[in-house]
Amino acid sequence: MKTVEYIQEQEFDSLLTSNELVVIDFTATWCGPCKMIAPLIDKLAQEYDGRALVVKVDLDENQNLAKRLSIRSIPVVMIYKNGTLMETLVGVTPYETFTEAVTKLL
Repeated sequence: MKTVEYIQEQEFDSLLTSNELVVIDFTATWCGPCKMIAPLIDKLAQEYDGRALVVKVDLDENQNLAKRLSIRSIPVVMIYKNGTLMETLVGVTPYETFTEAVTKLL
């Protein structure tokens, strides 16, 4: 199974200019719940390969982005379509919740 690539704040901004569906997992290495959903995010990336771009952002390395997006708790998964935030999923969430959110936006 492929692991999802981490991006930095500059890459985040350029992703939002694309017309594809972008799923972003905002996480931190010390976060237990983040580690719990990590395999689900990897599975999501594999299942929707070619239809949605799935990436991760380490908020310890991108604190300005966390402030900009008003992220107060993690894990949080944000789904963007055509640069617009369409869905925000906070906390440990079942895999089906992720797939339903992505499928309805495709």
